[in-house]
Amino acid sequence: MRRWVAALRLATGTLTVLPVGTPTRLDRETRGMAMLLAPVAVLPLGALVALVLWAGGRLDVAPLAVGFLAVGALALGSRAFHLDGLADTVDGLTASYDRERSLEVMRTGDVGPAGVVALVVVLGAQAASLAPLTSGRAAIASGVLVCASRVALAATCMRGVRPARPDGLGSGFTQTVPVPVAVAAWAAAAALSSAVVDWAGGTWWHTTLGFVAAAAAVAWLVRRAVSRLGGVTGDVFGAAVELAFLALLVSVYQVQ
Repeated sequence: MRRWVAALRLATGTLTVLPVGTPTRLDRETRGMAMLLAPVAVLPLGALVALVLWAGGRLDVAPLAVGFLAVGALALGSRAFHLDGLADTVDGLTASYDRERSLEVMRTGDVGPAGVVALVVVLGAQAASLAPLTSGRAAIASGVLVCASRVALAATCMRGVRPARPDGLGSGFTQTVPVPVAVAAWAAAAALSSAVVDWAGGTWWHTTLGFVAAAAAVAWLVRRAVSRLGGVTGDVFGAAVELAFLALLVSVYQVQ
């Protein structure tokens, strides 16, 4: 039980701005558990997004503005952690075909033109997808998808997916989640999310297809990173989360 508590604290402290302190256990098993608990750890962020959407709808704020406010609140609540990873990953993969050059670009943290375009497109698409989801049930469904998208972290940390470099945030989490456990976590997230979306007035199988699309996007990203960079990094983790979240949001466009 203590290990699970430590893993939840690690996931919450890493993925949100909540001050939960430093866990006493930081071994690889605890790190793997933390990645599995990521959807639970970000429940406050899901609630925040749901609240922003619901409040925006009640106050008759322009739908697209509400969508951007929700995306902005999510970015603040996560310290823009995943957005930074998305920008750095795109910059690294487009900077050069040389592995060391790409890793160096990702390490510097400066956002280049490719990274800016990726942020504009992904954030704009997320905001536009969230814009109509302001009814009570739709807002709750959106919050659930925020949490469910973090299951992408279990996929990027599966055993067999090696790290691109021995240092950095991602190296301590790579290869810590058994493949069957990651698959089970993904299936559980898909089942729960599909049920919630169906309850909210959407179509459950659209959400299930969204999870299939999200899995394909994350698998492509991981394969690309391994091919180009030799493995994954913490930045790739963040990019995977953002791509998964976008795929899930697009799948629930019909919820009103």
